[in-house]
Amino acid sequence: MSTTGARILQLLSLLQTHRHWPGAELAGRLEVSVRTVRRDVERLRELGYPVHASRGVDGGYQLAAGAALPPLLLDDDEAVAIAVAMQAAAQGAVAGIEESAVRALMKVVQVMPPRLRHRVDALRAATAAQPWTGQAPTVPPEVLITLALACRDTERVEFDYTARSGQRTRRCVEPHRLVPLGRRWYLVAYDPLRQDWRSFRLDRLDGPRRTGARFRARELPGGDPVAFVRAGIAELPQPYRIEAVVNAPAELVRERVGRWLRVSESTPGTCRVSCDADTVDWPAFALGLVGADFVVLSPPELAERVRDWATRFGRAAASSAQGLALPAPPTPSRAAASSPDV
Repeated sequence: MSTTGARILQLLSLLQTHRHWPGAELAGRLEVSVRTVRRDVERLRELGYPVHASRGVDGGYQLAAGAALPPLLLDDDEAVAIAVAMQAAAQGAVAGIEESAVRALMKVVQVMPPRLRHRVDALRAATAAQPWTGQAPTVPPEVLITLALACRDTERVEFDYTARSGQRTRRCVEPHRLVPLGRRWYLVAYDPLRQDWRSFRLDRLDGPRRTGARFRARELPGGDPVAFVRAGIAELPQPYRIEAVVNAPAELVRERVGRWLRVSESTPGTCRVSCDADTVDWPAFALGLVGADFVVLSPPELAERVRDWATRFGRAAASSAQGLALPAPPTPSRAAASSPDV
């Protein structure tokens, strides 16, 4: 290391990304002696970082909750804002960054003092969020954090799980990876009782708890957790098989909506898109996001939904061009306004 200060910052960064570090492993990472690691840990404690040390064969160091956020040098309001923003991003507010958002949220919350965690929880409880699909199930941030930490630390977790059939079981698994796919989150894990790999939808998972029991990481068949989840989903029956031809290059379409739709080149300048869906609403929305002409091949329900949207969008465009205003909606009665069955 070039300087003591730079080495201490690297030590702090390592402590923030791992639950427990053996002293010898830290010394190897920093290319210093174990004695130097002990001195640097003492310097971090003097700066206010609660670094716990344990002795013996399994001895090492661990950064406890309640540490300040530097070297990011965030004040309390900024730390709370980041945590809330990462929670929203983890739920798919911005496509493609969910997994990174969970990792960032995990790091921030792990070292956040209790007083700031209370502020985050209060702000989240007072904020209503709605995913763009309108039907995507949400997953509590604490569930994502618990499972992400268990994946990182190779620690078994227990939870209640409701299968597609409605059957409810208690599971104890070896978590491998969290996968955001389409509109949902999945946990890829090895189930020792069933002696096989499984994927679990997080919106069907209740009360995950870290057991403290560590395990030796196994190799996932195929090595790709996303492909593993996709293969499992493909075996499930879906109400709609979506197929359409888009008048745009496959590369462009894949860049814009490849996260939701399978894209294959049809002819130069056109491509074919497909997916299996439980509704026609979000595929229609995804096709609209491409920004190019398209033809719906199947199902008829999707074609009908597109026609309905085209009619309403056409009326909206005509009204805007003529400067017309929509008539005011009728004032609801007191009973209707207070009815919970809206």
